[in-house]
Amino acid sequence: MAKVIALAGKGGTGKTTTGGMIIKYLVKNHKGPVLAVDADANSNLNEVLGMEVETTLGDIREEVARAEMSEKNPIPLGMTKPEYMEMKLQDALAEGKDYDLLVMGRTQGKGCYCYVNGVLQSQLSRYIDNYNYLVVDNEAGLEHIARGILPRIDILFLISDCSRRGIEAVARIDEMVKDLGLEPPVTKLIVNRAPGGKLNEGTMSAIKEHGLDLLAVLPHSDQIYEMDSEGLPTSDIPEDAPVKKTLYAALDTLQL
Repeated sequence: MAKVIALAGKGGTGKTTTGGMIIKYLVKNHKGPVLAVDADANSNLNEVLGMEVETTLGDIREEVARAEMSEKNPIPLGMTKPEYMEMKLQDALAEGKDYDLLVMGRTQGKGCYCYVNGVLQSQLSRYIDNYNYLVVDNEAGLEHIARGILPRIDILFLISDCSRRGIEAVARIDEMVKDLGLEPPVTKLIVNRAPGGKLNEGTMSAIKEHGLDLLAVLPHSDQIYEMDSEGLPTSDIPEDAPVKKTLYAALDTLQL
């Protein structure tokens, strides 16, 4: 059964780019097959990885909903709505050479994401036995973790920027995980965008105060900024880039 790696943290901290580099690390070290899961309604993991995504789970849910209201119902005669949706869901898995990608996406209009969350849960249950690793980029909150959408969490990476407020945010996430009774065997903190790869005393004291287990401090990278600005997949930053070298060396210590 696949080992589940989940990433959690507030938006804007480089969580998705870090997740993309973790996926590339697993592939580089022949740990695949890997299923990358973009469980954020504001999906952009495919851009970080440089993958084309034709449809998302949210798109399919909307298509099926519209089909019932259309005069030209695309659902073939003799096929039930669940059967049609099951057929369409097969298109949601974007297959790559070394890893595949499943994107949750979002529904249109108002309302919660309960239905799409349920679809995501069922799809993960379907695919999990086909992979060695699931790497799940969660939304800024803990909805997918709290709702039990993930089958379990083997490794939880808390992703923060180098600010004290960022550390306070992931510390609250860590407390929520404990309050929910979840017990990932491994929980590690990764801090992004540190000037020169160093943290000041205030940020370090916050990490110690909250008892967070610091795995890596990744240096600020102008290369990532430039690649993102040019629309290039930031996970493809060169292997000798300090940010990627630092992350990979830290991951080596986990013996994934």
